[in-house]
Amino acid sequence: MIRLFDTHEVRPTRELEGLWEFQPVSRQGEIPEAMNYRLPVPGCWENHPELGTYQGVGLYLKKIQTSRRTNLRLEFKGVSHTADVYIDGVHAAHHHNAYTSFDAVIRGVEPGEHEIRLYADNSFGEHSALHIANDYYTYGGPIRPIVLEEIGDVYIERVAFFPECEDGVWQGRWQATVRNLGNETCETSLLLGLDGLSSFRETITIEANSSVTLERTELYREAEAWNPGRPVLYTLRAELSNEKERCDDWIDRIGFRRIDTEDGKLRVNEQEIMLRGVNRHEDHALAGAAFSFPDLMRDIQLIADLGCNTVRTSHYPNDERFLDLCDEFGLMVWEENHARGLSEEQMRSPNFAWQSEQVTREMVEQHGNHASIVIWAILNECASDTVYGREIYASELALIRKLDPTRPRTFASHNRERDICLDLPDIVSFNIYPGWYTDEDPGELMREARGWADRLGGAGKPMILSEFGADGYYGFRSANRVKGSEERQSDILDENLRAYLAEEAPLTGVLIWQFCDCRVSESTGWLMSRGGTHNVKGLVDVYRRPKLAYETVKKHFRSQQSKRPADGIPVPARTDVTG
Repeated sequence: MIRLFDTHEVRPTRELEGLWEFQPVSRQGEIPEAMNYRLPVPGCWENHPELGTYQGVGLYLKKIQTSRRTNLRLEFKGVSHTADVYIDGVHAAHHHNAYTSFDAVIRGVEPGEHEIRLYADNSFGEHSALHIANDYYTYGGPIRPIVLEEIGDVYIERVAFFPECEDGVWQGRWQATVRNLGNETCETSLLLGLDGLSSFRETITIEANSSVTLERTELYREAEAWNPGRPVLYTLRAELSNEKERCDDWIDRIGFRRIDTEDGKLRVNEQEIMLRGVNRHEDHALAGAAFSFPDLMRDIQLIADLGCNTVRTSHYPNDERFLDLCDEFGLMVWEENHARGLSEEQMRSPNFAWQSEQVTREMVEQHGNHASIVIWAILNECASDTVYGREIYASELALIRKLDPTRPRTFASHNRERDICLDLPDIVSFNIYPGWYTDEDPGELMREARGWADRLGGAGKPMILSEFGADGYYGFRSANRVKGSEERQSDILDENLRAYLAEEAPLTGVLIWQFCDCRVSESTGWLMSRGGTHNVKGLVDVYRRPKLAYETVKKHFRSQQSKRPADGIPVPARTDVTG
């Protein structure tokens, strides 16, 4: 499944799901004598019993058939983590980062059989600055769907829609990019519209081998708002046509909602919101990072059952199908780019700045139409206490503001009173672990954090506790409630939530670390303290079996839900508005 809905009706599209030939190789571009494995795509090679800890380069090979001369567009929704693509032996694409999509466009493909070679590399090294030995695991392979499309010389490359509200009236700012692969200037008709509301048509001229971006703002007086408790979605349609027929299209879904942080509050459609949620890694004992649709739906159901209204996509952009589900069920999303726990020295890598900026740009451009995303974030627990780090934070936050001025921005800091970047985001966010890594009192530490924010440039801004939690090994029970037991984990979360959810607490959100246990890198240093190479702070384990802390959190969050119904209810009925 590519998305929860068809993204094209005119453009021929198919998913390249199924068995691909596979072989570990020593380097990108190597052609082995034999392909000794057959692996599922999407999938992680670690799921094969002989490849469970393999780090390096793997070659995936697939033969495809075309029935006519055409242009092909291959979209890779996520390859972990560095990818190179060859079509019929010709290098067609190179991409860094596992968690955003990229494409390869091949012109003038003749009918017949064609070979796709995908090299995936999950090794650590200077070539990939964002992927390091970390507190989560970097799986290998095409972890998300691969899509094969046939496109004409002129096709729709991207459509973005930015909802805005002026004096109580909804309007939408369109950005539609159309590309011309041909060698001659052409003229085409572009239709843009929302089912159930209205549409408009523009004639555009595109020079050879270039693209044109059309921008236009339209009023939508009859539009209904997307809210956590009633997530109204509209189908967005873009179509290209010539004198004879429709020749290309693009389908997406959007929601009308306005987000602001005025007066130190987070508001969605002028309603003050308290975020109650979890941090979630894309990691499963059976699937690795390659989730099936039922796996994704199960996570949504469990998160909603907890009484959450928010999920943080730690620490990278998530599978679009998961975001589609959040759109449908009114679950608000904090989505962040991929860079976690990097020191100043690591951030000074020659490849860090551009690779981090690339994933930030791709995240916003690829996921910006999702109504559920209410916060963009960057650079979790990086060097926000250094002058050089500040340059990077300022640059990426400015990039997000340029790409999308409609959503607030934040980053999760662990630098406490040393942080020198708290004036840069719209929301200040802190990762703290009282009761686990420290013996501090949660309430006192929360108030101290508010003081850091006020003194260091974040005065008047909403504050989120973006991480707090404790280890709990599933099935380890202790009458003495020792550290690592389910009882101790439950106690620590109970004490934290009693403080953070009190009426006088100066908070806009609480996000528990974490929803599910996850595999971590096997490495030297502090990561060796992760028993079984897993981070076990999950409310559920890697198989989604709830721990005692699950019920503790559920009690607190459900109680808050009854007090603040405007914040959203779990798994509400989703409303589609169509023509």
